Amino acid sequence: MSKDEADRAGAGSWKPVLGLADPEDRSAAATDWRDWAGKTVPGTVFDQPEPAELIELSVIVPARDEEDCLGACLQSLTAQSEKIFELGKDWELIVVDDQSSDGTAAIARGFAGVTLLEAEKLEPGWTGKNNAVWTAARRARGRWLLFTDADTIHEPGDLHRAMHEAQRHKVGMLSYSPRQIVSGLAQRSLMPLVFCELALAYSPAKVSDPAQRIAAANGQFLLVEREAYRKLGGHPSVADKVLEDVELASLAKRRKVGLRFRYADDAVSARMYRSTAAMMEGWTKNLKLLFNNALALAFWKALDFALFFGLPILAWGFWNARLPGHVLEWVGAGWIIALIWLRTLFRFYARIAKSNFPFVDCAISPLGLPLFVVLLYRSWFQHRILKRVSWKGREYWE
Repeated sequence: MSKDEADRAGAGSWKPVLGLADPEDRSAAATDWRDWAGKTVPGTVFDQPEPAELIELSVIVPARDEEDCLGACLQSLTAQSEKIFELGKDWELIVVDDQSSDGTAAIARGFAGVTLLEAEKLEPGWTGKNNAVWTAARRARGRWLLFTDADTIHEPGDLHRAMHEAQRHKVGMLSYSPRQIVSGLAQRSLMPLVFCELALAYSPAKVSDPAQRIAAANGQFLLVEREAYRKLGGHPSVADKVLEDVELASLAKRRKVGLRFRYADDAVSARMYRSTAAMMEGWTKNLKLLFNNALALAFWKALDFALFFGLPILAWGFWNARLPGHVLEWVGAGWIIALIWLRTLFRFYARIAKSNFPFVDCAISPLGLPLFVVLLYRSWFQHRILKRVSWKGREYWE
């Protein structure tokens, strides 16, 4: 059997999925990205030379001051190396140090098989994360590229399973929404509120449906086939975007490379924020971009808070009122208000259940409503009025 025949027959063989859903039908059998590239644009993915030999997967982890979480992330990734899926041979793990001021680089060097790169100079028109990711993507040798954050923990075998899932569903992009790890009252009460609204605004079923225009992805776990990545234009196509994962997903929908998105507590978990200050800065950066109706949403969440805590007080007031008229009428009004409150509770918790957070976190989520309102308004104000957001010591202007 020839090498080509063996590759086609082997369990690790690779067939491009790009083009299977391409309405332009530029020959589904073609595998060369140049068949779809209209022209070569200097400095973009289209002018990058292909490696002499491709491997199965490249895992790319951008890291900026992540010494408190990078070790656990790399431990969970390197543990997936095995005889039939060997790190350094069948797949590679690249950490990009994005001008860290702590021990991030030293931690990466402590793991055998990990390639450490320094992010290239940050040019105008680029966000720090996109620049760091692009530094590695240009050197990546994988047929699949996995972009994952330093605050993630990967379950055993999730790399293999993700590639098989993407191939099985014939998509060029697969993204997982991780199980979120939270601590402290602020995070435990706020995060279910945010992820509830995300689940409603970006229904995974609709996102994964090619007939629906809605698109979403989570940069904490974003798997892209090499061909698909080229067709999207790589990260240069979203260089200045703060929410690059959603922008890439939108491109994937428009350019018909196939997109699948789901909640995946079976594959990956993440602790997005290590402090309340970081959480406030992060959601201020993202909420307006995730929710076009951020100001209206803030109003409705403020109303939720008023109803949640105001209706019981009002009902109690009617029950104990010593006002002219029939006592039964006032008592009856109190019970009507109590029933409205119960209906409010049912509607609220029915929505919160979609957040995929534990019961206790969902139960205390009403306490996070004031903070959610503040962050929605703050995000709207910074994006719409100031035209400026900050993240990890850098400012981005719109």
